[in-house]
Amino acid sequence: MNGPEIHVEFAPELGMFVPQARRAGATEVVTDGVSTLGHVVESLGVPLTEVGGLVVDGRAVAVSYVPKAGESVEVQAVARPQRVPGAPLRFLLDVHLGTLARRLRLLGVDAAYESTDIGDPALATRSAAERRVMLSRDRGLLRRRELWAGAFVYSTRTEDQLRDVLGRFEPELKPWTRCTACNGLLKEAVKEDVADRLEGGTQRSYDVFAQCEECGRVYWRGAHHDRLEAIVTRAVSEFGS
Repeated sequence: MNGPEIHVEFAPELGMFVPQARRAGATEVVTDGVSTLGHVVESLGVPLTEVGGLVVDGRAVAVSYVPKAGESVEVQAVARPQRVPGAPLRFLLDVHLGTLARRLRLLGVDAAYESTDIGDPALATRSAAERRVMLSRDRGLLRRRELWAGAFVYSTRTEDQLRDVLGRFEPELKPWTRCTACNGLLKEAVKEDVADRLEGGTQRSYDVFAQCEECGRVYWRGAHHDRLEAIVTRAVSEFGS
């Protein structure tokens, strides 16, 4: 870029996306005079999914605004909780967030997940077609214009990722109502009806079952239940309504 010079200041929450030199106060940015402010912000490293507002010389502007020489720009972070109007709150996670997808499903949150790498264009298209919030750590994916909505997942640790998503969007929690394998809804199941899917020890030891309406997978309170119960209890105590 080689044109009008503006001054840009990023909210502290956005510091991880920009070079160290741009994390403390306003810094000078040379634009080309025709690019939108949204394009300028993204060129500096910040996905627009993480921008809560743009303020130019004290007034709010749209991402389509073309900045002029000498203007001061404040790039605000997304307010939490973030509301996503236009459709029920549902998520789509990329191939790298499988564990997070299963944790969300455990809590009854609608979380679709691609277990294979179908590519950014296909993910963005599915986000738009199904009106799902795309969750990813891939900044390039979150910059795609086809996306209906998106959010950057800030941590690499599943526990922190879960807290981040629950705190940012505050989805309604309905634990134990979704299949962690396929995201389908669970229904109560009679032992006799699912006996052909159970091993002998399971049949003898358990009497309460649930089954996925989509894939048919059967659930019961097995050896891992205490660990899963702890995850649910922590999430509900902190984020449940």
